Amino acid sequence: MSITTLLVANRGEIACRVMRTCRAMGIRTVAVHSDADAGALHTREADAAVRLSGATPADTYLRGDLIVKAALTAGADAVHPGYGFLSENPDFARAVHDAGLTWIGPPPEAIEAMASKTRAKELMGIEPLRDVTEADLPVLVKAAAGGGGRGMRVVRRLADLDGELAAARAEAASAFGDGEVFVEPYVEGGRHVEVQVLGDTYGTVWVLGTRDCSLQRRHQKVIEEAPAPHLAPGVAEELYHLAVRAARAVGYVGAGTVEFLVADDRVHFLEMNTRLQVEHPVTEAVSGVDLVAEQIRIAEGHALGDDGPPAPRGHAVEARLYAEDPAQDWAPQTGRLHRLAVPDSVRLDTGYTDGDDIGVHYDPLLAKVVAHAPTRAEAIRKLASALDRAVIHGPRTNRDLLVRSLRHEEFTEGRMDTGFYDRHLPALTAPAPDPHAPLAAALADAHGRSRFGGWRNLPSQPQVKRYLMDGQEHEVRYRHTREGLAADGVQVVHAGADLVILDVDGVRRRYEVSRYGDRVHVGATALTALPRFPDPTAQHAPGSLLAPMPGTVVRVAEGLTEGSPVEAGQPLLWLEAMKMQHKITAPATGVLTTLRAAPGQQVEPGTLLAVVEPT
Repeated sequence: MSITTLLVANRGEIACRVMRTCRAMGIRTVAVHSDADAGALHTREADAAVRLSGATPADTYLRGDLIVKAALTAGADAVHPGYGFLSENPDFARAVHDAGLTWIGPPPEAIEAMASKTRAKELMGIEPLRDVTEADLPVLVKAAAGGGGRGMRVVRRLADLDGELAAARAEAASAFGDGEVFVEPYVEGGRHVEVQVLGDTYGTVWVLGTRDCSLQRRHQKVIEEAPAPHLAPGVAEELYHLAVRAARAVGYVGAGTVEFLVADDRVHFLEMNTRLQVEHPVTEAVSGVDLVAEQIRIAEGHALGDDGPPAPRGHAVEARLYAEDPAQDWAPQTGRLHRLAVPDSVRLDTGYTDGDDIGVHYDPLLAKVVAHAPTRAEAIRKLASALDRAVIHGPRTNRDLLVRSLRHEEFTEGRMDTGFYDRHLPALTAPAPDPHAPLAAALADAHGRSRFGGWRNLPSQPQVKRYLMDGQEHEVRYRHTREGLAADGVQVVHAGADLVILDVDGVRRRYEVSRYGDRVHVGATALTALPRFPDPTAQHAPGSLLAPMPGTVVRVAEGLTEGSPVEAGQPLLWLEAMKMQHKITAPATGVLTTLRAAPGQQVEPGTLLAVVEPT
């Protein structure tokens, strides 16, 4: 059996990634897209595209019936689910089979056994917690279906359990169409280590090594690498043994990942993901195996080689570039991505190109950047440098956090664990602006202007510009002279519309400047040009709670009304944006004097949600 046309039941970078391999194999591709994704990159790159009416995942990418219909309508003979959405839904896999299409993935029975984390643990002889007591704390609430950090909550107080269960169920239902959750012990100080497996229909199971994914935010991986560094003697062998045991237990076929926590050299089974992982490129780089191509070949009935996978070579590290603000509780960001470019020395997997819009309906992942080198130290240095030099013009991203994380001694020495960001986030997100970036922006803006209408033998009055940088207002002054632009404390070597060169204490520094309305990018620094006279109507009363992101109000705390007393840190309402729920809490102890938010309300950044008057 030979596949000729394949529909990718997904969007964004993973859809583009699958299509890239399909093109190399001579397979035509079909995209499905929501209305919000009508002009998205994966839609443009496919040979054909089918519209799924609506914008939310529940109306589009989680509608298996519509996706199967799209495959049949477009003449596809196979379906690849990517990751997330319906990739671990056994009913969707069965529907694909029942329609006479080839499913690029494991048998529905294997998905059913392993995609539910509760059943997977039972299969491995592990019982979830049924009745949680104080002695069990801390615990982890976890979605039974899907992954990617959705539907996961750490609970440290028994009084918080019911609320976190409700939030996790809602988040899981929104992301995966299944609100089932369970509770398990939370292992602190452990490393998240996983094993990549590949199985064919003839009973052969390959192990393609380990990955370390310990750097996580909200239980979602941020930086991954292969192989996992500094495992104690015997631990890797135990991981391989358990991974093969899990795969064979369900007759696994295709690419899958078995995840563990390793703490004090003890291995704790977490789950098996019956799909391709987001971080699969690091395994591809080290093993030389195209995992998507192998998925397709296995689905076509080809066997894996009896001599096993190729020997691993070197080390690979991946960083996930998100449109989010790590310093503001990882708040997702939206808007126009004006420019995205990274050095050719690294691999870039993305679902965006210059000019694309980042919307509110889906995960804020912009791209994955992957570096491969002979040694771990070289791979880390290569990736950090590439991210540092990347051109990213648009909404705020986690780029600075990634660079600082990669250069942090705890990571470079391989001593990280899943609590890395709990310990280091404030230091990693502390503003470190280039003090001369606002001046460079002002000089570029002033290029071509002159205060001289003709010859004047008078000194020029200083010009003043104001910019917002890292939440702080900066005022800069410069002068027009007969020789050009000048400023105190530096020598202006060159001032053009797109390039400014300053001599600072004898060191020449180049600043590339790009402008998009009032947004200015000076190298890696983003600034907002401020008006000369602030708008007095833009002021808000003290204690105002503004929407930090675009999204939907999904819940208001029970019994909360205007006039209610509130405590500092008390959750008042929940916003859902990009498939994650975000708590809005009281900034101080006081009285809720204004409540403008209601469940189902769509809000934009800066929308007034509530006002707490401190007491």
